[in-house]
Amino acid sequence: MAALFGARVRRLRTAAGLTQAELGARTHVVGTRITQIERASGAKPTLELARSLDAALGADDLLVELWPYVYREAFPDWSRRFMEYAERAVDIREYAAHVVPGLLQTEAYARAVLKVGRTLGSEEQLEERVSARMGRQKRLGTPDRPELWVVLDEAVIRRPVGGWPVMCEQLEWLLGTAKEFHTTVQVLPFDQGEHEAMGGSLTVLTLPDGSEVAYTEGAHYGQLIEDPDEVRRFSLTYDRLRAAALPPLMSLDMIRSVREDNHYGAKVPSRSERRRLAQEQLQQPGGRQLRGGGGRIPRRRPRPRQ
Repeated sequence: MAALFGARVRRLRTAAGLTQAELGARTHVVGTRITQIERASGAKPTLELARSLDAALGADDLLVELWPYVYREAFPDWSRRFMEYAERAVDIREYAAHVVPGLLQTEAYARAVLKVGRTLGSEEQLEERVSARMGRQKRLGTPDRPELWVVLDEAVIRRPVGGWPVMCEQLEWLLGTAKEFHTTVQVLPFDQGEHEAMGGSLTVLTLPDGSEVAYTEGAHYGQLIEDPDEVRRFSLTYDRLRAAALPPLMSLDMIRSVREDNHYGAKVPSRSERRRLAQEQLQQPGGRQLRGGGGRIPRRRPRPRQ
């Protein structure tokens, strides 16, 4: 893909009658950087540079659309193969143990998740990763969108990734997305106890020809499984997780409850703060000091009837 990207840049540059140095000046890079891109050597182009090249060459977003495929080449082989399978899958079944799956993340939530990556080198790289993740979601809005079935561990909806405002927005997005007929969301509650996929996430993809592949992922590793017998075992594991999870409607009620608790709870003062405010109010003229530094205030005796 890097070679294809470079060939397109070279063809567009030649058609525009520009030298490599002239194109570099228009995109604020040295001419040798354009040479590297056209030869598919050296560092891969950033998303910002792809946008600049598009604008300078009048490519009508052609280079920006090619960029995610070039970007993907920076990933390990097994990760790239999984992405390729996911783009062709007609059915995606996913169990998420730690965070909301990428296909259902809001941009703010995705930024918070990707910001903690061990391989993150710069703010520019972060924005590239966020852009690439958001780009993969576009398929959910196309006619050939896959059937998406997601089981979320309860920890996923309760951990305030990015802070409460970001998390509330993410939970609201989940509630809206789950109303789509091609997307099903379930929650696996804590009280279900131990299960076969503890410690990691699991995805099972069904391809157009009916074959399946599985993908398991932890905090710092991932594994693509293509052997049919192993995939069958992981598929069975997923079916058990799905059966143990709350039904879809009950799952949405739980997500809604957590969202409301987060939304309103963020505005409620803590117990110590409420106690301090109560003391201040009682010390105002006409107020009474709490007995024992916070004991119950005795009820007033009823006035005798006249």
